[in-house]
Amino acid sequence: MKTEITSETVKEYGLNAGASVVGIAASKDFDLAPEGFKPVDYLEGCRSVIVLGAPSPQKALTMNTAEYTENRNAMLTEMTNIAKEVEKRIKKAGYKAKAISASGGKFLEGKHYGHISLKHAAELAGLGSINRNYLLTHPQYGNLLWLSAVLADADLVPDKKAQHKICDNCNTCVETCPSGALDNPALFGNKKCDKFYKIVDRKLEIGCFLCRKVCPKRFGKAMPD
Repeated sequence: MKTEITSETVKEYGLNAGASVVGIAASKDFDLAPEGFKPVDYLEGCRSVIVLGAPSPQKALTMNTAEYTENRNAMLTEMTNIAKEVEKRIKKAGYKAKAISASGGKFLEGKHYGHISLKHAAELAGLGSINRNYLLTHPQYGNLLWLSAVLADADLVPDKKAQHKICDNCNTCVETCPSGALDNPALFGNKKCDKFYKIVDRKLEIGCFLCRKVCPKRFGKAMPD
């Protein structure tokens, strides 16, 4: 038997589980995602995508690459655990739900891809906007948010996309990127920066995070439209 849940109820689940921000997107708004990477590909009848976020401390951007990777991996574990807790609460209410791991995904042609694009899900859920550096940037937490999500067949009220701008196209990230990965936004999918990453025990080790570090909006501060 189902116990009716609302968007407010589900957001409370997320905050109580440890998320700093929670947003909701409608599954139907993922129609432009590639086949195999849509919410309905992982949960039949999915109607809502609950996106969960929590930030690393600002000092993460002063870490060396080994320390940064350790912090990143710890945050991915934390976010996945938060998603599992929200999944459990939604299922207890009688709905179908599936946690989307912060680090899980698919290996295709030697590259790792998430089950769904969490940053695009977060943008659809109103948690920020994707900047020129291709990072989701939140008005309060900047580009320090780490994300996970929960798919549900509950028909929740989605949040509106962010009504503000954060990136002013200063091009600092483009000029700083050592691999030229940001030169052409249309070609970012080629991920030229892959040469700075490696997979060890199915976990990504980060060798460069300059695009995150040099962004003037790395700590937030949205601009009015």
